[in-house]
Amino acid sequence: MTNAFASSADLERKPETFTALAEGVYALTAEGDPNVGAIEGADFLVCFEARATPVAARRWLALLRERTDKPVRYLVLSHYHAVRVLGASAFDAREIVTHEATRALIAERGAADWASEHARMPRLFEEPESIPGLTWPTLTFTDRMTIPLGGDHGDLVLAYCGRGHTAGDIVAWLPTHKILFAGDLVECAAALYTGDAFHDDWATSTLDTVAAFEAETLVGGRGPVAHGRAQMAAAITQSRHFINQLRDTVAHIRNCGGSVRQAFQAAHTALSPRYGHWPIFAHCLPFNVQRYWDELSGQDWPLIWTPERDREVWANLRGPQ
Repeated sequence: MTNAFASSADLERKPETFTALAEGVYALTAEGDPNVGAIEGADFLVCFEARATPVAARRWLALLRERTDKPVRYLVLSHYHAVRVLGASAFDAREIVTHEATRALIAERGAADWASEHARMPRLFEEPESIPGLTWPTLTFTDRMTIPLGGDHGDLVLAYCGRGHTAGDIVAWLPTHKILFAGDLVECAAALYTGDAFHDDWATSTLDTVAAFEAETLVGGRGPVAHGRAQMAAAITQSRHFINQLRDTVAHIRNCGGSVRQAFQAAHTALSPRYGHWPIFAHCLPFNVQRYWDELSGQDWPLIWTPERDREVWANLRGPQ
């Protein structure tokens, strides 16, 4: 286990891979950094996720502009985390779309999350002074929202699959091509962050709902694109297994009268052989264990992460005793 706090020592830019998933459908992945995507309509673009700062977002937009000059009409944000949303101003989108729970979470903890994530992952916040403030949605929904793309492009369906990575995660489904942008509900060869999660819902009904789309191409929140039914199913299975092994290990230690620090050590031992080499594993695990310990203690709604709480949990679970 490394000693550096979270991803504070990870300062090297990761190579980015631009992929055309189908005609007019694009994704950008970056070795475990947050993925982004875009879908062309007849005369506009829908972008999925915004990156951490406008400067970072403009690099992604520059790649898009090599292929299309259509304006961004909709910017869809899968959830509220700062690394996903604070670059929104670069898109000049007519509408910013989230689940209604995400709007409430931004109001409740958006500023604290910004400070927390900047301290945890400073590399992702390129020129943080370019961020004009919190990103607020202009459109929200509760269950499903359909965006007609025009012409022969079909529809884009935005859907809420249940509580998971946060209380308000949404996915973007393109039925014409069977492409699913899953946000952080599914990761492909990248560790899951569950510090604001609802583990029991996520591992059961929420992932069942994601799987029911039967996507043939899946863009997870991090990691490479999953091509084909087999890779899609493997990504969902891996995500479910990660959560379930975390749940089982932490619950066992707690039921035996152990401490949260012992639960972290047991979870690290259980998970690291399979997942320890994957991006952000060491960063995420202390926060994941603390959140599930809180859930088992009756804290259904996630406690707010602040830089101070981050450091306290990190020291309690990983520091010297």
